[in-house]
Amino acid sequence: MNPYILSTLLFGLGLGTTITFASSHWLLAWMGLEMNTLAIIPLMAQHHHPRAVEATTKYFLAQATGAAMLLFASTTNAWLGGQWDIQQMSHPLPVTLVTLALALKVGLAPLHSWLPEVLQGLDLTTGLILSTWQKLAPFALLLQIQTPNSTLLIALGLASTLVGGWGGLNQTQLRKILAYSSIAHLGWMVLIMQFSPSLTLLTLVTYLIMTFSMFLVFKLNDSTNINALAISWAKAPALTSLTPLILLSLGGLPPLTGFMPKWLILQELTKQDLATTATLAALSALLSLYFYLRLSYAMTLTMSPNNTAGTTPWRLPSLQITMPLAVTTTATLLLLPLTPLTTALLTL
Repeated sequence: MNPYILSTLLFGLGLGTTITFASSHWLLAWMGLEMNTLAIIPLMAQHHHPRAVEATTKYFLAQATGAAMLLFASTTNAWLGGQWDIQQMSHPLPVTLVTLALALKVGLAPLHSWLPEVLQGLDLTTGLILSTWQKLAPFALLLQIQTPNSTLLIALGLASTLVGGWGGLNQTQLRKILAYSSIAHLGWMVLIMQFSPSLTLLTLVTYLIMTFSMFLVFKLNDSTNINALAISWAKAPALTSLTPLILLSLGGLPPLTGFMPKWLILQELTKQDLATTATLAALSALLSLYFYLRLSYAMTLTMSPNNTAGTTPWRLPSLQITMPLAVTTTATLLLLPLTPLTTALLTL
């Protein structure tokens, strides 16, 4: 892609998210979300492959539906309460509609079915943008809505953690596995949103770091399925030994960074007398852990001649810049000791 066009589109992506962050009026927030969608569509379709075009079309339809629903909900709110302000939503009908519209935009269950299909049709770089940057603007709006309907958020959160766990079990494509992982992590964030918004932000930041790290690993290895991952030890032996730790951090095992948000969320849910919800969320994390372990097994515990079918690649020097991968991997593995500082900041 022409670098001028690419920089214009990336500027549009950044501007759309920034407008949504800065807005207090529903029309301005909607405009930011639309700019975001329109800026990423050419990036998704840039390879002119039928799968990429199909993924782009699905993404456009899902986002357009979410945006139309959001606009309808904000207009209904203005009609019922005479307010266009994001934080002044009082009537339960527009609040519920906005929550569902934003759930569709980020891919929360049961409005998630577009996300694995879209991510599977994209290259890893655009998939990374879709899994990280594109979640920020809708989450900023979700955090601003003072929702009285707590049952809806808990239902969306639990459904997402369960669907994210179940959906990834029989997948062999890495991008679909990452999509279901994304759905499960979003479920954890929504589950705690009304009780501790700062904890939702912490979970979002750790999710962004871990997902960034995982996408960069797959990009460096040029892997899109489990078979390609199984022969990556020939390409980057040191990275192959670190990748299972990144996967286990995504699964939420101590003493890795991914354990911190899950631990604090379960603690907060128990404080709110939601022990059953906390138990279900913890059990659903086991489902996700299973497919992370499956990837770890395929990558590091299968040695020739017992590895999965695949041709060992040439060990050519990678042209990819490895500094972002080094920084995010370090953060993914080593931030758990900062938990006391984090909890102190959350209580401020």
